[in-house]
Amino acid sequence: MRNNRKAVEDRQAELLRMVTSEEEVPVEELAEKLGVSAMTIRRDLSLLNRRGLLIRTHGKALSLSFAEKKQQENRTVAECRDRISRYAAGLVKDGETLFINGSRTALGLLRYLEEKQVRVITNNGWVLDEQYPENVRVRLLGGDLYDHVLIGEYVVESLIGLRADKLFIGCAAVYENGAFRYDIPTEIGINEMMISRTKGKIYVLADHTKLQDRDVTGTVYGSCRYNIPVTLVTDDGADPGILEKLRAEGIETVVVRPEDVE
Repeated sequence: MRNNRKAVEDRQAELLRMVTSEEEVPVEELAEKLGVSAMTIRRDLSLLNRRGLLIRTHGKALSLSFAEKKQQENRTVAECRDRISRYAAGLVKDGETLFINGSRTALGLLRYLEEKQVRVITNNGWVLDEQYPENVRVRLLGGDLYDHVLIGEYVVESLIGLRADKLFIGCAAVYENGAFRYDIPTEIGINEMMISRTKGKIYVLADHTKLQDRDVTGTVYGSCRYNIPVTLVTDDGADPGILEKLRAEGIETVVVRPEDVE
């Protein structure tokens, strides 16, 4: 019994050392390196998590310092997105009709419209939980629910008879060659339909983490390049090199700094 307990304690100590050293490690990798099952690793991680020695997440283990760093990064990104939303609200005029896609940042502009009388047409299910002024009228397009976004032919067909003055959309990534990535099926087609029904300017809202080199990989449904002028609104954390390449591709860029929305 003592030997078994000692073996468990040694394994957990080595597990903690690995996580502390590597900062973020998948469960399967820990199991392979320590020669035990993933279930055993999960039990060990749950115990170490309860003792406050590391952070267990879905499928991974994080060191305490790395988890704190990620939390700070998330807070910073949230602040940048809110800044972009506030700036975007200033681009809206009283009496306008807006299209907004599934972007949380784009939807966030509703909170800052103040006394403006605005009509919003969106396929963004998050609007049901959004707090916005009573003078903002919202029309939620019907369709098939995918995560928080309504998609499918019904959304596209509903847009045929509608028009908007401006369009505010988000994306999964903005590549340095001017392509915009989307990871939700049919989202590109819905965005293009919104574009075709918009009389005025098209704004793509994307925080600095979404500006990427093309070789960055991940879950990708598709990407596209819009054949009409669009304005990218991002924050001052954006890579200057990528911004320069985007401007060379003919994309107008707006960098929002804290003082721009004070």
